[in-house]
Amino acid sequence: MRAFLSILAIIALLHFANAQDKLLTTAERTDYQKTSTYAEVMDFISTLDKSSPYARLETLATSIEGRSVPLLIIANPLPENPEELANDDRIVVYIQGNIHAGEVEGKEATQMLARDVLRNPDSEILKNVIVLINPILNPDGNEKFSTKNRTRQNGPPSVGVRYNGQMLDLNRDAMKLETPEIRGVVQNVLNKWDPAISVDCHTTNGSYHEEPTTFVWQMNPNGDRNLINYMRDKMMPKVHRTLWDKYGVENIFYGEFIDRMDYSKGWISYAAEPRFLVNYIGLRNRLAILNENYVYADFKTRVNASYHLLLTILEYASKHKKEIERLIDEADKNAVATNISDSLALQYKGVATPEKITIKAIEADTVPGVKGYWRYKQSDRKVSVTVPYIADYFPSQSIKMPFAYLITIADPEIAELLKWHGIEVEQLTKTSNLLVEEFNITNVKAKQRLFQGHYQNSVEGEFVQKEKDFPGGTYVVYTARPLGKLAAYLLEAQSDDGLLKWNYFDRYLVPQWGRGFYPYPVYRLMQPAELSTK
Repeated sequence: MRAFLSILAIIALLHFANAQDKLLTTAERTDYQKTSTYAEVMDFISTLDKSSPYARLETLATSIEGRSVPLLIIANPLPENPEELANDDRIVVYIQGNIHAGEVEGKEATQMLARDVLRNPDSEILKNVIVLINPILNPDGNEKFSTKNRTRQNGPPSVGVRYNGQMLDLNRDAMKLETPEIRGVVQNVLNKWDPAISVDCHTTNGSYHEEPTTFVWQMNPNGDRNLINYMRDKMMPKVHRTLWDKYGVENIFYGEFIDRMDYSKGWISYAAEPRFLVNYIGLRNRLAILNENYVYADFKTRVNASYHLLLTILEYASKHKKEIERLIDEADKNAVATNISDSLALQYKGVATPEKITIKAIEADTVPGVKGYWRYKQSDRKVSVTVPYIADYFPSQSIKMPFAYLITIADPEIAELLKWHGIEVEQLTKTSNLLVEEFNITNVKAKQRLFQGHYQNSVEGEFVQKEKDFPGGTYVVYTARPLGKLAAYLLEAQSDDGLLKWNYFDRYLVPQWGRGFYPYPVYRLMQPAELSTK
């Protein structure tokens, strides 16, 4: 019987190898003149699923327009479910493309990577790594092909759009979870499979340089500092060097010149808020990488660069899995130790990393009469510069973490959102009299311009200490948990990316008549207390 099964396995592998030899992405088939439609992506990964015993296709989410968002699981052997990983020493890596559907290298590179990894099921990668791949996170945006989209991009001629079917930017949704695609990533990848490393593929705009691919790590200072430093000092420099030396792909850490006309001011990676998915994953104390491919390189070069970056990351994960898992385990332990997780950065500032960065820059000229972002054009003058890299973010204003938050409004939308994130939400079983900090609002100012469907709030006020009765049913969120910093970021009144910022508490802040404000309905319990909860 075993011999028969072995023969079947060999036949399956031969069938896959034969099918795979003929399997090309749309970009490969068209000599990089086109990028894949949604149907072509699904056909490609469905072929991998059907022809290989080491691949399984699942659904991550369903888009607003009704398209299935795929998740391809690649492993040898394939786990039936994430629960089987409890005694599995392999590391989980998640890679996604097409979050912005006009930025298409990741969509093509992830398909190629899936095919090529499956070609060698006995590789070191598949001995040590479970690979999760989502080539097309934004299928609705992908199908809005037009030659008028991303016209400054150096091929292919027709691509999709940035936004999803709700006209929302998926890479601004990690905290508010208003899109089914990002909810799917959080619930069906991060909560379910808990990848140690996640990679999000994009295409740059911005400064001119020769390197066809760039990348950077999670930056928000509320993530574990040891993980940030590991990425900054060890993993990312090693990936950078390997990508250049082994695969011949020029690359730099992601950013843009602070001043395109004065390079000495430095190179900056400027977006540290957790609304950006990579920073959100860092806030959950996992490793995350933003891949930004250079928009002015030709399409084939960009896909090749992205492909080899992703391959290099998998090779690094395979070789260093024990080290990475140890660091993550320490970060989780630190998160539940209240003497370590003692403050939350409300504001932060970027400073230079310990090492400067060398960039093969292409000088810019100004365009007469043009203002704003597109006032520059690329020249033919090339210069190599070594400058400070502004990518280390440290707190400039912090607040002490409470023992727990108590939410006094019975709003199921807010409780459900917290649970979507994987945050534990409990409820008091009886009335409790507690000494808490109450945030008394003195001013709320909404932005004048809509952003992602919201007039974002900024709030002023002060904390006062008071005794208060909290009735049974009050929501309780403890902070000495692995996702304690994420919970605090969402619930703090003056958080730069929290639920008050995103208008979730608006209806509870202002009385119908008269002036003034109600207290913010989230209270901070500072001292440990025995609470009766369910």
